[in-house]
Amino acid sequence: MANHKSAEKRIRSTATKRLRNRYQAKSTRTVVKTLRSTEDKAEAESLFKKVSSMLDKLAKKNVIHKKKASNQKSKLAKVVNKIGKATTEAAPKKGAKKDAPKKAAAKKAKK
Repeated sequence: MANHKSAEKRIRSTATKRLRNRYQAKSTRTVVKTLRSTEDKAEAESLFKKVSSMLDKLAKKNVIHKKKASNQKSKLAKVVNKIGKATTEAAPKKGAKKDAPKKAAAKKAKK
């Protein structure tokens, strides 16, 4: 156990900070999961702003490493950008014809 008053205070303050850090980290992870599961582009963009702010705050307080925060924001940005493209690109691919016959016709025309 602690032998000094300052050491006892440090133990108490460390425990308090640890709980606060765990709460903030857990709530950030929860919002990240909801962002990954959302399919609405506008909602995803607003959630991304919120999540990136939360990650920056965690990195600033050294709860998580700054490069981990940066990597997570980068991956989430890709997820958000893919949401808009997935709906627009899915429709043309269903009715699109294969390019193989065109290439074969082009090779025959060269001979």
